[in-house]
Amino acid sequence: MEKVEKYQNLIANLLEQQVAPFRQIAKGEVQEQVIVDTVHHHYQWLTIGWENEEEFRKDINIHFTIKPDGKIWLMENNTDIRIAEELVKLGVPREDIVLGFQPPSVRPMTEYAVA
Repeated sequence: MEKVEKYQNLIANLLEQQVAPFRQIAKGEVQEQVIVDTVHHHYQWLTIGWENEEEFRKDINIHFTIKPDGKIWLMENNTDIRIAEELVKLGVPREDIVLGFQPPSVRPMTEYAVA
């Protein structure tokens, strides 16, 4: 459990750091939000809101899940940020990171855990 708590704080802080510059340039009703669910262990960066009076935006930019075994699953990354590498720089071992958006057959070819 200690590992999960460490990772949830690390991910929440990392997402806040990544979102901060985008919050400064936000326009209109569109907001950059960090969603932290420490009960179900989901962590997301969303862009959400009305871009104009006729277009509602709801984009998941990054989505992490922490599994009960303590592994961090990157479920979605719709940015050009190499967010898994950012985790490695913060001390997360590659064997604790799974690129969940990759098919299981592709994961062995990555530098990260397969599951």
